[in-house]
Amino acid sequence: MNSPAPQLNPDSHVPHLHGLANLMSRVYHGEDLTDLGLDFIDRGGKGDAQALFDLSILLQLRGQPDTGVAVQQQALAIQQHYCLEPTVKRHTVRLLALVAPGNLMTNTPLEFIAEGAGFSMQFLYVDPALPFPPELPDHDIAIVALSELDRNLATLDYIDSWISQWLRPVLNMPAPVSVLGRDLICHQLQNLPHIEMPVTIRVSRETLLQVAGGNPPLEALIVDGRMPVIIRPVDSHAGYGLERLDQPEALQDYLTRYSDAEFFVSRYVDYRSKDGQFRKYRVVMIDGQPELAHMAVSDHWMVHYGNAGMEQSAAKRFEEAGAMGNFRQGFAKRHAAAIQTLHETVGLDYFGMDCSETQDGKLLIFEVGASLNIHAMDCSELYPYKRPQMQRIFNNFQAMLQHKSRLPE
Repeated sequence: MNSPAPQLNPDSHVPHLHGLANLMSRVYHGEDLTDLGLDFIDRGGKGDAQALFDLSILLQLRGQPDTGVAVQQQALAIQQHYCLEPTVKRHTVRLLALVAPGNLMTNTPLEFIAEGAGFSMQFLYVDPALPFPPELPDHDIAIVALSELDRNLATLDYIDSWISQWLRPVLNMPAPVSVLGRDLICHQLQNLPHIEMPVTIRVSRETLLQVAGGNPPLEALIVDGRMPVIIRPVDSHAGYGLERLDQPEALQDYLTRYSDAEFFVSRYVDYRSKDGQFRKYRVVMIDGQPELAHMAVSDHWMVHYGNAGMEQSAAKRFEEAGAMGNFRQGFAKRHAAAIQTLHETVGLDYFGMDCSETQDGKLLIFEVGASLNIHAMDCSELYPYKRPQMQRIFNNFQAMLQHKSRLPE
């Protein structure tokens, strides 16, 4: 049964959260939040939903995801609607994010953009098992801010069943988000000009155990190439369980180290530049316009910003600064046709991709997602070029909100 869209109440008020961006930045910079955590516990014990919600975030940031999600459930049993206080004290666009219960990978971390741009942000937690709120504070525009992970698919379908009744403009409709899984979006991008994205298949543990025994051979799983292959657990991020298997014999050892039920497998692409280094770009798309959030350089094929040695290398940071300063005339211009095709294919107002360039000049796409994290937490002394670039992204996001909510810019 479809749920009715809630009525808007301009007079309702919900206390503000500290929120993910505030707490993560403080943890990232080494601040001791013990006293704040104890305050959350004390207030949460008295039924303060905001304190419980902030406590759930802090616990997850401190490496206790299961406990954090359990505390989040306690908060959601009290209320499903939360607010961030805008960092800029002026009238600004009011964004309502539709989000799902779960850990920090479950939703798009828009808090960092809101903090940087200064617009007000509210969250409505929705789930087929949660009661649908009959009333919400007024807002100018909404966004479906769930990630494309498997555990969100039922909730995305649930939102899709009633979102057409929403009383305000909505960004990132749920149907396009639900087909961004690694094993889905790759098929939409096959045989498109100027784009390369290897086909990813979803394989059960039982099948991989048979493959490890030689029947069928591992090569039979690769529909668009041959060894080596890339393997990772389904719904994994940040490099967890991501490995390259150069020989079929390596699969048995891999399965002894990872007990997950399903895995993604795809062919490996050697994307080394002429100097032997690997370069990975995180690009966000805001209303069809690309922006570079970061670029990492590494001598290892599995490039993550945190392990690429950017902090230790002035030369790498200099290259990233140049890539940001020259992005529109460099990377974005080289791949303009591919980026336009990607935008039209994905069909979302805001999304991101981790990508690189093949040795023959194509846009090589590793991942397309609605929830890739971008932030401005890096040290300004070490990365003086980053804050202006991130502020540009934040401002462009806010301009999109104002334009699509039909507010004056």
